[in-house]
Amino acid sequence: MSTTPSANPGANNPATSVQLPTDQELVLKVIPMPGDCNANGDIFGGWVMAQVDLAGSVVPARYAGGRMATVAVNEFIFKQPVRVGDILSFFAKLTRIGRTSITVKVEVYAERFGSQGKYIKVTEASLTYVAIDENGHPREVPKATI
Repeated sequence: MSTTPSANPGANNPATSVQLPTDQELVLKVIPMPGDCNANGDIFGGWVMAQVDLAGSVVPARYAGGRMATVAVNEFIFKQPVRVGDILSFFAKLTRIGRTSITVKVEVYAERFGSQGKYIKVTEASLTYVAIDENGHPREVPKATI
């Protein structure tokens, strides 16, 4: 899997700079390295997915006050390729709280080398986590409104 969106013919054009979200929490910043590349020189999609999974677990684990396990990747969209040296910012927001599960929206923005603070959205995803107890069994999460 590659982070290069094959169905997006405009992916090779310079992306338009976007504003970072203000209604989501910055949960992770990371810089991909050469060892994270595929044969085309882009960052492996699987590497990005692993980072999204880590970033997505932060807010629900804090909310539920304990361990969480990923139970579903509901949606995962690669919008632009990720490159070596990009500064990736991962933003997360709770979108659904169930009895034992929490669904999170994660958006990933890249600051390209030399872009002087301009960002492009490279990935967006929706993941569901289940709260688990010390034995790995589902446990209830506190009720709240989002």
